[in-house]
Amino acid sequence: MTIFGRLALVATALTLTACNGNSAREIRVVGSSTVYPFTTAVAEAFVNQGSGHRAPVVESIGTGAGLKRFCEGVGWQFPDIANASRRIKKSEYAECQRNQVGEIMEVQIGIDGVALAEANNGPKLTLTKKDVYLALAAHPFGKDSNPARTWRDVNPSLPAIPIQVMGPPSTSGTRDALVELVLEPGCAEADPAAHAMKAAKDTSPYDNRCKRIRDDGPYIDKGENDNLIVQGLAQNPNAIGVFGYSYLEENADRLHGVPIEGVAPSYATIASGAYPGARPLFLYVKKRHLRAVPGLNDFLALYATMWNPGGKLSRRGLIAAPDAVRAHSLEILKQRTALDPAGLH
Repeated sequence: MTIFGRLALVATALTLTACNGNSAREIRVVGSSTVYPFTTAVAEAFVNQGSGHRAPVVESIGTGAGLKRFCEGVGWQFPDIANASRRIKKSEYAECQRNQVGEIMEVQIGIDGVALAEANNGPKLTLTKKDVYLALAAHPFGKDSNPARTWRDVNPSLPAIPIQVMGPPSTSGTRDALVELVLEPGCAEADPAAHAMKAAKDTSPYDNRCKRIRDDGPYIDKGENDNLIVQGLAQNPNAIGVFGYSYLEENADRLHGVPIEGVAPSYATIASGAYPGARPLFLYVKKRHLRAVPGLNDFLALYATMWNPGGKLSRRGLIAAPDAVRAHSLEILKQRTALDPAGLH
């Protein structure tokens, strides 16, 4: 490490201990509403260990907003960890480097499913990715707007009830995953022109046609609090909700999953990859903060003891990653291996 690198680490340590007099501050985590309950569970267990560390502060503001704040800089006023329900983007990583965040660790904590759900007294919809695309795309087939108002407009075999899908905002990794895992494949199936448009140098026509979610009413932005979606489904049995699988499992007494391509979201179908909405969940950690924030290493080590099959996080709805993935994540924590940005998009 150069003298400038060592000076940067010293400066980071000094700024992190400057908060509240001379006492080091608590661990700070921001980001995904999907990962929030898992990180909160680890934070509770961390405090219950009786180590004397302050209780970590965990905020649910969405993956995009969380990574934006995470990448604003190093020092006591900036988060140590970002929860993310999708991979960090190349542009976000570049923003971190512009702000001299330095090396970042990427740790996959498990798997989740972007679950579509409805109330137990709902219409028992069964959808395809094409159905979801035709219902939610802002510009299907390049049209100026989406004319579909009922599910029957999308598919004659579906009931003539209004399309009402309650989901997260544009800053949410869950919404990004819905687009990537469901809308884009549905667009490719429905629209023969999609493949060539995606491969073109200018992808903006493809993005407009296949990735934009409509904002004219049928998609209802419920913010980053997934519990509001759960409450909304209880009040409107004909609506569909979009959130992480853990919220579906937690509310199984009043909600059930909507099958996509004939596969309902469950622990088994998500773990096996059979469910179309399966996706990895991540923590992003600033390496510079590891030395400066007391307890941060212990917090991450505790996280790794709780993400195993049958562990405490699985009881909160986290789906354990395969053995090889968990072993790789543990090795990243032990070796403090930095993310290689070459594979980012």
